[in-house]
Amino acid sequence: MAFADGDPSSSSSCSSWDSDDEYQKFIQKMNPPRVTIDNASCANATTIHVDSANKYGILLEVVQVLTDLKLIVKKAYISSDGGWFMDVFNVTNQSGQKIMNESALEGIKDNIYKSIASSSCFLPSRRAIGFEPSSDYTLIELTGIDRPGLLSEVSAVLTNLDCNVMNAEVWTHNKRAAAVIQVTDRKSGLAILDAERLGRIKERLRNVFNGRSRDAKTIVAMGITHTERRLHQMMLEDRDYERYDKDRENANPMPMVSVVNWLQKDYSVVTMRCKDRPKLLFDTVCTLTDMQYVVYHGSVDTEGPQAYQEYYIRHIDGSPVNSEAERKRIIQCLEAAIERRVSEENGPFLLDGAHAVFLQWPEVRVVNR
Repeated sequence: MAFADGDPSSSSSCSSWDSDDEYQKFIQKMNPPRVTIDNASCANATTIHVDSANKYGILLEVVQVLTDLKLIVKKAYISSDGGWFMDVFNVTNQSGQKIMNESALEGIKDNIYKSIASSSCFLPSRRAIGFEPSSDYTLIELTGIDRPGLLSEVSAVLTNLDCNVMNAEVWTHNKRAAAVIQVTDRKSGLAILDAERLGRIKERLRNVFNGRSRDAKTIVAMGITHTERRLHQMMLEDRDYERYDKDRENANPMPMVSVVNWLQKDYSVVTMRCKDRPKLLFDTVCTLTDMQYVVYHGSVDTEGPQAYQEYYIRHIDGSPVNSEAERKRIIQCLEAAIERRVSEENGPFLLDGAHAVFLQWPEVRVVNR
């Protein structure tokens, strides 16, 4: 197998993802998805086979289900060429054991079926598998520069504006911070609907998240979002993957990420090696999808001390990577995706102000890098 950089000679001018929606529904109706699970194929893991008509984002949907069910993917084999999605996942529970409970196995099947059903629609921004939009709370998204005491200031502003925080998650990476917060009105316990009040909340929080070199962003919305999925998107949009030479010198050992072109097949081949950790597969697949790349073939192996991932990708328009700048950006974004969730014992700034927030917020998760 030969790999070399160069311009593609025969890349498709129109992606299969541009097909008419009704045609996609017809294909799925004629070829309904099939999910099979067995405990005999692999000695130390439960094997999940997923066969379905292909559609953009289906790999992320399946991986997201497995991640949300707290399953550990030990190995995976991905094939989605030719309009058909055929993937195999060897998974265990959190204790490294096979899933033997019949109701748990049926639950896995049901969740995957719901995710890839013809009625499900992949949305590149807000997506929560198995849930419909809700007006039970107001969703606040924040991005800006990380600094000491930031969480405490956000908490103080929301308290002063009579907001009750139901849930919050904050990620920091490369001196940037992103937060997804669910709030209700303190008196009624319901979502905040008044446009004028929402405007005040947005303005006050924007002042707290003063962006300095890049504008801070504050979004107030209704409904349910997959929080970790959204945080990846927010940090990608905020360009947390950009590093200065000094930052790179002070960083921990970097994950090994490479991107080369396979000219004979018009694929770009992405390989990653790094220390394994929970949700790593979700993080990398999420980032490739957000960058509008399609994984046609791939393999994942996490059984050793390091995780290994290899993906054969093209852009959604059907072309492989066609410039050095694009290649470097993929590498930077995947490095950031791998690092964002890593929590260090002496994490940076947000932890300094987190303790006051824990007393007021029912559930706050802080991930630092």
